[in-house]
Amino acid sequence: MALPKSGRQLWTAVDEYFRALIAPGDKYLEAAVKANRKAGLPAIDVSPLQGQHLNILVRMTQPKRVLEIGTLGGYSTICMARALPVGGRIVTLEFSPRHAEVARKNLKNAGVLDRVDMRMGPALHILPILESEGAGPFDFIFIDADKQSNAEYVKWALRLSRPGTTIVVDNVVRDGKVIDGKSKDPDIVGTRRMAELIAKESRLSATVMQNVGAKGYDGFLLAVVVQ
Repeated sequence: MALPKSGRQLWTAVDEYFRALIAPGDKYLEAAVKANRKAGLPAIDVSPLQGQHLNILVRMTQPKRVLEIGTLGGYSTICMARALPVGGRIVTLEFSPRHAEVARKNLKNAGVLDRVDMRMGPALHILPILESEGAGPFDFIFIDADKQSNAEYVKWALRLSRPGTTIVVDNVVRDGKVIDGKSKDPDIVGTRRMAELIAKESRLSATVMQNVGAKGYDGFLLAVVVQ
């Protein structure tokens, strides 16, 4: 079999090879993707391998309380909810009522809705409410929402965490554009602000892993609260 010539074609082919072998998915995840496309949601769900990555991280950390900032259609929520220990729950925040409606149906179809507390509205409005409710500390936090607010989301993640809390931030490489210090793109500016914040934050130990695949060239930040 000849290898695809272009980088993107090759990345996608490798993704498909490993997906078919170790992350084949199932009818519920496939149905969620189809429902998201039918409803006109942006095609920015995590890939099957990325969803499996989240599932494994949750299995490794065994969190009782998970916070997800950015639900979209619920694909990543399903992946994490399936890995929760007995009694574990996810609080997931979604700005768009339309996205939340589609996600709720997907979660119900996948049989995990009873493990999820969905909150609708701007995350930066809901996070103070969660704090006032005593919803934290969360053991695992996944941030995958508007990138321009990444720094603020990480600040709130720290407020709602404990030593040992795992924080994952998706889409931090942005096709390599994150290194452009002159960029006016709000997503790039927001991601750089987040990275600079973390660099100065003694309570966090973090790394960034670049990745390529069916979703293109990007990466995620992985951090743990150390104090």
